[in-house]
Amino acid sequence: MADAAAVEMQAMNLETEKQEVVAALAGAFGVAPPIDTGLTLDEKYALCRSVGEECIQEEELRLLLEKKPVPICYDGFEPSGRMHIAQGVMKCLNVNKLTKAGCHFKFWVADWFALMNNKMGGDLKKIQKVGQYMVEVWKAVGMDLTRVEFIWSSEEINKRGHEYWPLVLDIARRNKLARILRCTQIMGRSETDDLAASQIFYPVMQCADIFFLKADICQLGVDQRKVNMLAREYCDDIKRKLKPVILSHHMLAGLKQGQEKMSKSDPDSAIFMEDSEADVKTKLKKAYCPPGEVAGNPCLEYIKYIVLPWCGVFSIQRPDENGGNKDYTTYEDVEKDFVDGALHPGDVKPALARHINVILQPVRDHFVNNKEAKALLDTIKKYKVTK
Repeated sequence: MADAAAVEMQAMNLETEKQEVVAALAGAFGVAPPIDTGLTLDEKYALCRSVGEECIQEEELRLLLEKKPVPICYDGFEPSGRMHIAQGVMKCLNVNKLTKAGCHFKFWVADWFALMNNKMGGDLKKIQKVGQYMVEVWKAVGMDLTRVEFIWSSEEINKRGHEYWPLVLDIARRNKLARILRCTQIMGRSETDDLAASQIFYPVMQCADIFFLKADICQLGVDQRKVNMLAREYCDDIKRKLKPVILSHHMLAGLKQGQEKMSKSDPDSAIFMEDSEADVKTKLKKAYCPPGEVAGNPCLEYIKYIVLPWCGVFSIQRPDENGGNKDYTTYEDVEKDFVDGALHPGDVKPALARHINVILQPVRDHFVNNKEAKALLDTIKKYKVTK
């Protein structure tokens, strides 16, 4: 019995030492230490996979979660204006899922990239103000920041230029101009546009960011797919076996008919994170929502990707003669009733506005009650958004 107890104690000590080594290594690489998520590998995988409309490759994601104690996820964003609900609420949902699964999330605050893409008229000080505002929004809406890191591109590249620029140049020399031009959609441009030289260099630098930040998972929108694939192709070029996993989230449609995604330069195309209750009601009242039609219906997308994941329920309130109140807990049930005519746009829009306003209220309160946040918002509202 004594021998068995000694063996058990030795095993416990070895496990403790192993955890300490893993935690020390995590700290050395600038990531949060491992946590006991209480999740099985299958549960971790399902949670992470639910973030992406597309995953390249699923087996690589599963292996990553099995083998690496703290996978590093990354997303980069241009500070380019007020934050819409997809960037605010959907991103919060996705980040919280990934950190719950034990990942460390790096936000690349791409101020230099916004400058290269002529956002805020190319004024870096304005761009950085917008970046500060966006971080405030995520804090207010409920993003769990315990395993989240915000890294400003201008600061980090200046600090570690000896690592960054050789990587950028190597990616550039290994790719033809035509391949890079195919990536220009990542910044809302087309390869047929009259591009500035900085905009041609932009995709090369974004590709380099993935390796510079040591990202295991690229968690960006499907509109960023081409440059993420460029990163995987670069791994082939340099004979690197471990490629970044691409976990691309859905791009929420704009509120107007035919708008494939929201636009910050068109205030009526989206709900913004600090819109007033009246703004939300007005925008959704005018939103495209043809009876019985699912394809291209932004109101249904808001229910599927915002309300149900956040609230867990979509509640309709209406008189008994119009069908009475009803709670939906799955999107499939919402869609079925909408297609069958049991759920009318006149039911959907006020209910959607009510739920969205509940979600946004903490953000509104933060920008009213916090002096620094209020000053930031007042400042950026005066800025002209440039494409």
